[in-house]
Amino acid sequence: MSIDPRYRQQTEPPSPVAVEQAKNELRETPELVQSSLAELRKLLDEDATLHFKTDDDTLLIFLRPCKFYAQSAYELMKRAADFKVKYASTIKDLMPDDEKATLLDHKIVNVLANRDQHGRRVLIANLGSCWDTKNISGDQVFRLFYMIHILAMGEPETQIRGVVVILDFDGLGMKQVAQLTPSFSMRLLSFIQEAMPLRLKEVHIVRQPFIFNVVWKVFSPFIQQKLKGRIHFHGSKYKDLHAMMGKEQLPGEYGGDLAKLDYSSKDWYPTLKACESQIREWNTWGRKEST
Repeated sequence: MSIDPRYRQQTEPPSPVAVEQAKNELRETPELVQSSLAELRKLLDEDATLHFKTDDDTLLIFLRPCKFYAQSAYELMKRAADFKVKYASTIKDLMPDDEKATLLDHKIVNVLANRDQHGRRVLIANLGSCWDTKNISGDQVFRLFYMIHILAMGEPETQIRGVVVILDFDGLGMKQVAQLTPSFSMRLLSFIQEAMPLRLKEVHIVRQPFIFNVVWKVFSPFIQQKLKGRIHFHGSKYKDLHAMMGKEQLPGEYGGDLAKLDYSSKDWYPTLKACESQIREWNTWGRKEST
């Protein structure tokens, strides 16, 4: 299965700009990297309940969002492991083929082929009329998010630059609202705020109709102050969105200079398939099963 280079996982070393950003924002210097790696490795060695690969590349996934505080990275790894246990019925041993039809036949999630003006990866979730709730449940939507985050974690540039999420509620109706339950909201926000080893920089809510107020009332009790400050509401006015993400880097759907999107999760599916070994390995990490 051939991969269009526009839709590949970018596993090359960080760009010079990202290296400088890591130094300034994440305290990432050669000396601190080595000492933090050693400290985190020691914490893991002393914890008989956790199983993670302890090579440098894996540990950097958790150290970067924690600004190289080894204890914080260790706590993040424990939370990621506990999340996998708590929601095992949804994500245990999850592989791309488990959601093949969702990825190929629906357009619920997409990742921009280009990064935004700050070099961040951009995930788009179409949670309005694009979401066929008769065939795709809220659990399945979460499973898509979860698989995509595994690939994003494997990109050094993304580990440093971070990610931005656009939640597009165009055409939202009661069928979709019914899927956005408190349990869905709590799981998603628990994942984002506690167990996701990525730097979530901004969440942009666009094209939301009046009925979105019902959804917001469900979600808002679970949103911590840190995340609340990163959520921006735009409706169909994109001036602020352009200022924060770059008009030149956005597609026509959001008033950007790029053409309207002519690709979807179907085009990213070969990349997910090519990364199955990464996903399979991630599935083995976490809390050791008691014997």
